[in-house]
Amino acid sequence: MRSTVLYSLFCFMTVISASAVATSSQVQTLTVNMAYVSWTPDPGPIMSNVIPEPPDAGLQGAQLALADNNSTGRFLKHDYQLLVAAEAELQATLDAARALHAQGVRLFVINLPSQALSELANEFSADSLLINAGSHDDKLRTEQCLPNVLHTLPSRAMLTDALAQFLTVRKLTRWLLISGPTDDDLAYAAALKRSAKRFGHKVVAEKVWSFDTDLRRTAQAEVPLFTQTSEYDVVVVADERGDFGEYIPYNTWYPRPVAGTQGLTPLGWHKVVETFGAAQLQKRFELQAGRWMNSLDFAAWLGIRTFGAAVTTLNSTDPAAIKALSLSDDLPLDGFKGRKLSYRDWSGQLRQPIPLVQPRALVSNSPQEGFLHPETDLDTLGFDQPESKCRLL
Repeated sequence: MRSTVLYSLFCFMTVISASAVATSSQVQTLTVNMAYVSWTPDPGPIMSNVIPEPPDAGLQGAQLALADNNSTGRFLKHDYQLLVAAEAELQATLDAARALHAQGVRLFVINLPSQALSELANEFSADSLLINAGSHDDKLRTEQCLPNVLHTLPSRAMLTDALAQFLTVRKLTRWLLISGPTDDDLAYAAALKRSAKRFGHKVVAEKVWSFDTDLRRTAQAEVPLFTQTSEYDVVVVADERGDFGEYIPYNTWYPRPVAGTQGLTPLGWHKVVETFGAAQLQKRFELQAGRWMNSLDFAAWLGIRTFGAAVTTLNSTDPAAIKALSLSDDLPLDGFKGRKLSYRDWSGQLRQPIPLVQPRALVSNSPQEGFLHPETDLDTLGFDQPESKCRLL
C-alpha cells in the first residue's frame, strides 16, 4: 500500500515538473534593442597640456550597463542588445542613427551636441525615447522641451548650483569669474552667474581669457596680473575645454581657492566617488575599460540602466510606457549615490546628488544640508519647475 502511494506521488510530481518545463519553454524571449549614438566635435588646438577625454567615453559606460541589464534579463528571458552609431563625421553618425531607427530601434542613448540631439529627437518623434547622455545645455531643460527626451547628464545649472551651495556653506561669497571665449565657456559662465544670484553671492569682477598664450611657461608671470582686481574670496573658472583653467590655482593675485571647471569641480561622476556601493561599480568598470569611469560613462550607464529597469518592471519595450514609468516615482533606478533617483516630470532631467571633487579626493556632495525644497532637496539643484517652460506630462 505504501509503495503504491509513493509511486502515485512520484508520477504526480513528474507530471507537474514536465508541465513546468513545457510552460517555461513556451515563454518567448523579449529582445530589447537599444542604440548608443555618439560623436564628439574636434576641440581644435588647445594651449595647455590638458588630458583629453578618452575616445570611448560614454560607450564603455553603455556597455557595462548592457552587461548589468543582461545579468537580470537572462532570468526573465529578456535579451538586451546594444547597437552603436559612432562615426568620425557628425553627418555620418546621424545617418547611422537614422538607419537604426529605420530598422526598428526605438530606444536611444545619445552622446551628441544639443543641436544634433534636437535634430534626431524631432525626426524620431513620439515613437522613440531618447536619453541625453552627452549635452549639459540648460536650454534643453528649460526652453526646447523635447517631448521624447530624458536627461541623465546633469545640466550646467545643476553643476553650478551644487558648487554655489558649497561656497555658501563655506562663506566664500565674493567671486572673481574668469571665462574662456568659446560658446561652451560662456554658457558655463552664464550658469555660474545665475547660481551666484540665486544663492546671494556677488561677482566682484568678471574677466574673459582671450589670450593665445602657451601658459605652460608663463603662467607664474601672467596669471597674477590677470587676476589683480577687487578683493575676492574665490576664483570661479569657466573653461570647459581646458585652455587656461589648470594654470589658475596657486597663481592668483590673492591666495584664494579656485573652483568651477578646474580646481574644486562639480561633476556627475568621478573615480573618487566610492560610497553606497560605488566602489564596486568603479572596479567593474575599470576591469572592463582599463581606465576610470567619468561623467559621460556614468550618464550612458544610467541611460541603459533606465531602459533595463523599465523593461524589467513593464515586461515591455514600448517607448511611451517606458517614458511614463520613468517620469513617475515608480522607476526602480539605483545610481550608487545614496539617494533614490527619479526624473523630473516637467523637464525629463534626472535628479541626482552632485559630487564636488578635486583631482584625487571627494570634498563634498550637494545638495548641502540646510537647503530646503517643498518636494525634495534634489530640486534645489538646477532649474525648478516654475523656472522651466517644459511640461513633459
